[in-house]
Amino acid sequence: MSEIGIGIVGGGYMGKAHAVAMATVAAVFDTPLRPRLEMIAASSLASAERYRSAFGFNRAASDWQTLVADPNVGAVVIASPQDTHRAIAEAAIALGKPVLCEKPLAETLDDSRAMVAAAEAAGVPNMIGFNYIRTPASQFVRQLLAEGAIGDVTWFRCEHTEDFLSDPSTPFNWRCRGLANGNMGDLAPHPINAALALMGPVAKVCADLEIVHNNRPGGTVDNDDHAQIM
Repeated sequence: MSEIGIGIVGGGYMGKAHAVAMATVAAVFDTPLRPRLEMIAASSLASAERYRSAFGFNRAASDWQTLVADPNVGAVVIASPQDTHRAIAEAAIALGKPVLCEKPLAETLDDSRAMVAAAEAAGVPNMIGFNYIRTPASQFVRQLLAEGAIGDVTWFRCEHTEDFLSDPSTPFNWRCRGLANGNMGDLAPHPINAALALMGPVAKVCADLEIVHNNRPGGTVDNDDHAQIM
């Protein structure tokens, strides 16, 4: 049985989710290659050390550059804010290290396309964290549709609802700044991915965006809380 050292950039909500998954995957899937929680990086060494202790990593890093360059890190998981994704991914790809990047892939479309091009040119295994469409139920639906088991599907409705910013007294944080971090940038990729996987290409689209809570303790919100997409 061989191991591969996993480095995760970011120890927040998704960083923790990936760490837990990597630590327990052997109990569910009998994979010949087993992940080892080698290193975690965060916004500071103190934060990274806290995550290291909580999640069971061997080491903590003060920055993502140290993590990506470390020879004991064989694959990189990117679970940091969107504006950091491209630089991390391109550095890992240049070293031939597989990358699992959280969605949205990058802050801009140009950055996303550059990341895809780099991965394709290098032939490095890569993945985006579209986990919902990979559930057994979603895959079963996809199979039924492909087989034509329920006939022609003429209408598709999907809703992704979160409540972590529903309270107007919740302090301003990084999610409240920039279109890439708003509802359209951060959450909409999941239902859009589901629509593409189940229904096929999108020919036309329109959307209505809304900022529900314009002001929060510590700052003014400049991205959307709601997005209605047709």
